[in-house]
Amino acid sequence: MKNSARKALWLLALPLTTSMILYLAWPSRAENGPSIAPGTLGNPSSQVSAQERRIDLSDSQVKLIKVETVSAHDFIQKQEALGNVALNDDRTVQIFPPYPGKITAIFSDLGHDVPKGAPLYVIDSPDLQQAESTLIAAAGVLDLTRQALERARALYAAQGMAQKDLQQAQSDNQTAIGNYSSAYDALRIFGKTPRQIEEIIQQKKVDAHLVVSSPLTGRVVARNAAIGTLTQPGNAPAPFVVADLSTLWMMANVTETDVSALALGQTVEITLPAFPGRTFQGHVTYIATTLDPNTRRLPVRTEIKDPSHELHPGMLANFVIQTSHVIHAPGLPLDAVVREGDGTLSIWITTDRHRFFKRSLRIGMQQDGLYQVVSGVQPGEMVAGEGAIFLSHAFETETR
Repeated sequence: MKNSARKALWLLALPLTTSMILYLAWPSRAENGPSIAPGTLGNPSSQVSAQERRIDLSDSQVKLIKVETVSAHDFIQKQEALGNVALNDDRTVQIFPPYPGKITAIFSDLGHDVPKGAPLYVIDSPDLQQAESTLIAAAGVLDLTRQALERARALYAAQGMAQKDLQQAQSDNQTAIGNYSSAYDALRIFGKTPRQIEEIIQQKKVDAHLVVSSPLTGRVVARNAAIGTLTQPGNAPAPFVVADLSTLWMMANVTETDVSALALGQTVEITLPAFPGRTFQGHVTYIATTLDPNTRRLPVRTEIKDPSHELHPGMLANFVIQTSHVIHAPGLPLDAVVREGDGTLSIWITTDRHRFFKRSLRIGMQQDGLYQVVSGVQPGEMVAGEGAIFLSHAFETETR
C-alpha cells in the first residue's frame, strides 16, 4: 500500500520537475534577443508580452525593420472606369466636294499634317464648268446693260428718249446685276477665291477643275480618294477625313452605382498603359441619359488636351474622377498595415525603435501608395513599415 502511494506521488511530481529543468535550461530572454531568418522574425527567445501585445527586438533585429513617422496627407475620393481614346468628332471633318465630279489629282496622304486651306484633291466637275459659263455670260450681259443705261441717261437728258425707255434700261441693268451676283456667289460656293473669279471673267476661260481644300488644320486620318474615282457630296465614304488632334475624347463606361457622383465639367485624371507614370488632364463634356441595358453602365465622354500629339485613337485608358472634397488625414505606407487572420487590421507602434506595440486601426481609401487612417494612429507617431508583417508573425508564434 505504501509503495502504491509513493508511485502515485512520483508520477504527479514528474511533469513539474521536467518543466523546471526546461525553464532553467532555456536561454535567458534578457541576454538572448530574437534572431531573424529569411522570411521569419524572432524565435522562442524573443521578449514578448501577450498581455501588453508587445515585442522587443535586439539591435541586430532593429536594422531589419524600417520605421516610418506618420504624417498627414490629402486624400481625395475618386472613381475609376476603363475606356479608350477616340477622335474628337467636333473637330473631325469628312471632306466631300461641293458638287459631283471625278477625282483628277491628289495632293495629300494618310497621316499627313495639313494646314487650313491646304489642297487635298482636285475634281473635274461639270457643275463647276456650267457655273463658270453662267458667270461669264452674266458678266457680259451686265456690261451691255450698263452701257445701255448710260446711253439712255444721256439721251433722256437731251430729251431724245422717253422716260419709259429710261426706266426699262434701268430695270434691265438691275436684272443683270442680280444675275451676276448670283453667278458670282455660286463660284464662291465652289471654293473659288475673288481673284480666281476675276481671272475667269477677264479671260473668259472656263476651267472645270475644282480644288478641294482642308477647312481646318489637322491630320489626315482617313483617305478613300483615288484618281479616276467619281465622288459627290454626302456619298460615303468621304475622299478625305481630317481631324484636329490637339484635343481628343476618352469614351468610358461608368458603373451604375457611380453615376450619381458625375457632373459636367468635372476634372478627370487619365492614365494609359502606353505612358506608365504619366497623367493626362481632361474634363467631362458629356454624360449619356440612358444606361446600356446589357452592361448596366453609362457612357461618359471626356475631352483631353494633347498638343504634342502623343495619344492615338483606340488606346486603352483609365478614367479617374474626383467625387468628393479633399480629406486631410494620417497616411500609412501599405507595408505598415498588417491584415490579421481574423480580418482585422493592425500596426506596430514604437517610441524607441526597439519595443513595438501592436495596435488595431481602421483605414479608408488607398491613394498614392498610402492608406488613409480613420482611427488608430496620429501624425507624429512612429510605426513599423517594411517588416511589420514579420513582427506580427513573431508575435503570433510567441503567444501560441
